[in-house]
This record gives sequence, structure tokens and C-alpha cells, in this order.
Amino acid sequence: METISEKNARKLSGYLMLFIVLLILLVDIFLIYTGAANDDASLLWLIIPLFIIDFFLMIGLFIVHPNDSRVLILFGKYIGTVRDSGFHWANPFAVKKLVSLRIRNFNSEKIKVNDLHGNPIEIAAVIVWRVVDSARAIFDVQNYEQFVAIQSETAIRGLASEYAYDTSEEDKASLRGNPQEISEDLKKQVQSRLQVAGLEIIESRISHLAYAPEIAQAMLRRQQAQAVVAARQKIVEGAVGMVDMALKSLSEQHIVQLDEEKKATMVNNLLVALVSEVSAQPVINAGTLY
Repeated sequence: METISEKNARKLSGYLMLFIVLLILLVDIFLIYTGAANDDASLLWLIIPLFIIDFFLMIGLFIVHPNDSRVLILFGKYIGTVRDSGFHWANPFAVKKLVSLRIRNFNSEKIKVNDLHGNPIEIAAVIVWRVVDSARAIFDVQNYEQFVAIQSETAIRGLASEYAYDTSEEDKASLRGNPQEISEDLKKQVQSRLQVAGLEIIESRISHLAYAPEIAQAMLRRQQAQAVVAARQKIVEGAVGMVDMALKSLSEQHIVQLDEEKKATMVNNLLVALVSEVSAQPVINAGTLY
């Protein structure tokens, strides 16, 4: 497939050509008046060609607004692009296709796809893009706006299948746990797909992320269980550290001498008091520990 790159088209000032068009029109009007006054039909051989020339010169006038461009095609051949905003004139036989260079958003629909672990999830994204090569956007793809939509959704599906929705492993990225990293990866994937059409991806981000309704409740219970286990683990680690500190302080300060059995009993009591979800009720022992 032949790849066409953007190039500048030859153009003239629209104001200069408008002056020439008006000047020819005035000459034509003068000739018509002169011919009518003198009843001279021979002037028609000059009046008609001037009128035709003036008409085609007028067709060549066009306006380019800021952040717009005009792709010029002459008899099926690309002859250049006009990006400069203003009033211009170019070959009147050339087709002048308008291409917007403004920044645009693509909001994808919610897509149902399986993540890395096979869990069905719903995901959607926002893609911010613009045209940087008008010629490639017009000639290399059928419809560049539709191309953005299809390729972006394909990239979103591919990205979702490469990551887990959530993970407890800190060294692995997840869709929910690493939004910035996921957005950068999505931007790279979409850019690689849209580069062929002369488009630039400015920003991409996940706009919706959730488990599919059929497993949402089950996954919620799983997340809650994982959170409880993680919290318990932190509590136990803290309790063990406090018990170790208490035993060391008692031993170093010679407050009381405990044998192994008494230490085991003390550790058991302290762990119960620290780890229990309810407040521990103290029991005053007036005798020995036995």
C-alpha cells in the first residue's frame, strides 16, 4: 500500500485573487455596456471567455479556519495541504477536503472482557486525540473517526486481558491498583494502532472499571475476606512485637523472673488481649499462677 505524507500545497493570497476576479468582472460589465450601446455583437467573443475565466477563478477561493486544514486533490492526485488559517486561492479544479486539527475525545462504551485471571469485568476508557497528518488521515484509512473508535476498543480489550483486575502481590500491576501505569500502557497501545492514520494520542485514561454484575457480589466478598486477612496479619505482627518488647523489658529491668511455662502463659494472655476484637476482661489472681 502506498503511504502518502503531508506536504504544503501551492496557494496564493485570496485577497489578491479576489481583487483580480472583481477587476475582470468590471471589465466584463464594461464590455457588455459598450457592446449594447454600440450594438456590437462581436464583443461577445471576448465577454463570454472573460466570464468563464472569472467564474473558475472565483471557485479557487477558500477559507481555512484556525486548527483546520484543507487537503487538495487534483483529478485523483494529492497535491498538498493548506494549514495556514486565512483567505487563500488554489487551483480551482482541485477538490478541497476539510480536515479538523482540533483535539477530540473518544468515550468508549462499557466493554465486557475477561481480565488476566479470567474474571469477567466491565471497562471503558477516554481517548484524547487529534490529527497531525491530514493526508494520511484522508488517504490511508477509509474513515479516520471510525478507525479511532474501532482500534481504541480493540486496544482496551487487549489491555484488560493483560492485567488482573486486582492483585495482592505488590510487585505486579493491576487495573485497579495502578491506574497511572495502566493509562500510560493504554496510550502506547492505542498510539501504535492509530499512527498509520496520522493521528496522535494526547491522553488516555480508564473511565469505568468494575466486575461484571454476575460475579460482583462474590468478588466483593472475596475482597472483604482478603482485607480482613491482611488486617489480621498486621495485628498479629504488631502483637508479637509488643509481647517480645514486654518480655525483654521485664528481663532487662529485673522486675520479675519468669520460667518458660510462665512466659508461655504470659504470651498467651497478652496475645489474647491484643488480638481479640472485643475488650479483654482482666481477672485478678490473688494467689499463684497455678
